[in-house]
Amino acid sequence: MADIVEIKYTKLFINNAFVDSVSKKTFPTIYPATGEKIADVAEAQKEDVDVAVSAAKKAFARGSRWRTMDASERAKLINKFADLIDRDREYLAKLETYNSGKPIESVKFELKICANVLRFYAGSCDKIHGSTLPVDGPGFGMTKKEPVGVVAQIIPWNYPVMMAVWKLGPALATGCTTILKPAEQTPLTALVLAALTQEAGFPDGVVNILPGYGGITGQALCLHPDVRKVAFTGSTDIGHKILEYSAASNLKRVSLELGGKSPLIIFDDADIDEAVEIAHNAIFENHGQNCCAGSRTFVQSSIYEVFVQKAVEKAKSRRVGDPFHSDIQQGPQIDQRSVDKILKIIDSSKKQGAKVETGGTTVGSKGFFFAPTVISNVTDDMDCAIKEIFGPVQSILKFNTIEEVIERANDTEYGLAGGVVTKNIDNALIVANALEAGSVWVNCYDYITAQTSFGGYKKSGFGKDLGLDSLDDYLNTKTITIRLPEKP
Repeated sequence: MADIVEIKYTKLFINNAFVDSVSKKTFPTIYPATGEKIADVAEAQKEDVDVAVSAAKKAFARGSRWRTMDASERAKLINKFADLIDRDREYLAKLETYNSGKPIESVKFELKICANVLRFYAGSCDKIHGSTLPVDGPGFGMTKKEPVGVVAQIIPWNYPVMMAVWKLGPALATGCTTILKPAEQTPLTALVLAALTQEAGFPDGVVNILPGYGGITGQALCLHPDVRKVAFTGSTDIGHKILEYSAASNLKRVSLELGGKSPLIIFDDADIDEAVEIAHNAIFENHGQNCCAGSRTFVQSSIYEVFVQKAVEKAKSRRVGDPFHSDIQQGPQIDQRSVDKILKIIDSSKKQGAKVETGGTTVGSKGFFFAPTVISNVTDDMDCAIKEIFGPVQSILKFNTIEEVIERANDTEYGLAGGVVTKNIDNALIVANALEAGSVWVNCYDYITAQTSFGGYKKSGFGKDLGLDSLDDYLNTKTITIRLPEKP
């Protein structure tokens, strides 16, 4: 495969140049379908973080080209960045598939979304503005929106290109400078994006990409006194640590998009085949490696048995295999650690009384493939209903009334997303209003566009990706009050 997918960039990207790490350290990245090494990638250490932050700080300095650039000019650069992603979509899709194991057709679709997201933020550049305010006495006030400065952006491995764009878009639109750390499992496409920002014409130091490990590179970014904001997508456990790092350093602003255990509620008035399709995609999309996956499927009791039967048939028909084949729906999990976690939760849930209807095992002898799995007879106290599995495992729970299912759906420490499938508009509105979640989908699931903000409640974090709301996380609000003479 290495002769099919050229690995163009493996070094750190600092100050508009690809460079070795100061220590010359590297780390391996692998192809999850075989477990074989793809390449050795430069590993950023604290010293490299210092260099990158210094470059980003210089790029943000008053009087710099980036700080003095018209908002409309920033928009042109971001639009050019989007154009280059469109131009290189085929290469990026192959590379993303190679590094992450995601089916290539899914990646091509994600890359279209990436370009759309960047164009959305390009359109927002010259629409960021404050307000004029009435004040008591002779005078008036006004607010001015200003970029927070140097930001660190730490992204996960499940949507490498898309998460990078979700983070870069609002940072660049608001005029911040950034150091982005891709996940150590999937650094390759982020480095290609770095090259595209260089080609698009972004000034030196505006975008920096530092591959490395969370405990080293990520921690150094979070503790750095010149970083003014951290945007993180990943686990709730690491979210706790990032807040600690903020408190221990300069009280830098933090936005967190964390874990989830999202409910999808299916009422007995729904078209059952449509509901099975929605629920199937809600959990099995991206191999279940999705923070907002509909990982608790609540089905009303009168249709429960039929739903389970149809869900099993649907899961058995899912095509698992080589992610480079266009007809494959599911590739490998990201690594062996993920497979082990899935197996552990399934095993404990079986001991608690759950029934594995299909799947529950690995597939093949090479790579990290896992069979699409459906578990029935699930109750709220079982591990598969409580813990974030992050794998292709559909847990189906039974409910009777709307009051009951709302209470159970909200009985979780997470609050990232939720969904409802019904033909009854009252039920749809009642559930959508009652769910404690940042996104609720009605008769669909995981329907995310550039315009719709995305972020969680409770331990699923705070702050937003996408939409205009995300811009606020990268802006300071300055209030200016002007006193006028009492008489003209």
